Amino acid sequence: MPTFPAPDGTRLAYRCEGTGEPVLCLPGGAGGADYLDDLGGLPTHRRLVFLDPRGTGRSARPERAESYRCDRQVEDVEALRAHLGRARVDILAHSGGANLALRYVARHPRRVGKLVLVGPGVRAVGIAIGGETRRALALRRSGEPWFPDAFAALEAIIEGRGDDWGAVEPFFHGRWDAPARRRRAAARPDNAEAAAGFAADGAFDPPATRTALAGFRGSALLLTGELDMNSPPSSVAACAELFPRATFLEQPGAGHYPWADDPALFAAATVSFLV
Repeated sequence: MPTFPAPDGTRLAYRCEGTGEPVLCLPGGAGGADYLDDLGGLPTHRRLVFLDPRGTGRSARPERAESYRCDRQVEDVEALRAHLGRARVDILAHSGGANLALRYVARHPRRVGKLVLVGPGVRAVGIAIGGETRRALALRRSGEPWFPDAFAALEAIIEGRGDDWGAVEPFFHGRWDAPARRRRAAARPDNAEAAAGFAADGAFDPPATRTALAGFRGSALLLTGELDMNSPPSSVAACAELFPRATFLEQPGAGHYPWADDPALFAAATVSFLV
C-alpha cells in the first residue's frame, strides 16, 4: 500500500481503486477506510483514493496525540492532494470524515472541485441532533425482530441512563443481516486515542466554518439514508442549506451505509453528480 509523509512526518497510507481523475475518500470513525469497500462500484467510473487517517488502518501513529484533532488533520488531506499532483481534487467523505472534509473546504476552498458528503457528521457546523429525532427514526423500525432490545438501549442513551451504542447498531443499517454485521466489524475503531482525540476541545469552529462554506464556489452533494440514525435526513438537509450550491438527496430504505443498502442507486446518484 502506498504511503506519503504528513507535514509532521507521520507516514500515512492510502489505497487506490479504478482509473481516471481521483476522488479523495475520507472515512469516518477511527478504524481506517477498508469498511468503505468500493462504495457501490464507483471505481468503474473514477479513481478512488481511500485515505487511512493517522493512527488508523495502515497509517502510522503520530508522536503527538494532539495531532488527532480534526482541525489538525486538515493538513494531512492537503498533503495527500499535493502528493497526488492535483491542483484541485474532488472529495467524498462519510460520517465523521465529513467533519474533516468541511474543515478542509473552509481552509482550502480553492483546492476542492466537487464535494460529496455521505451520511455526514455535522458537528463541524454546529448542527445538534436531538434525542427525539433519533427516536422518531427508530420507531419506523418497530416491526424488525431486533427492535425491542435495540430500542430499549436507545431510550437509555437518550435519557442518560446508558451508553451501549453497540446495542443500537441495527438502527444504522437498512438491513441488519450478516453483511451488515461484517461491515460493522470492519468499521469498528481500532485506535481509542484517535477516536477520542478527533473531537477534542478546539477541533471544531462552527461559526467560522459556516461563514467559509457560504463562500464556497464549488458544488456539493449531501446524501443520507432515509433511516440513518447517525445522520438523520433533517440534519443533513440543514447542513446542505449552508452551501450556495448544494443538492440534498435522501436514499429510500437506506441507513448509514447507503452504498451497501442499494449499490446501484447510490452509484447512480453519486456518479451523475461527479461527472
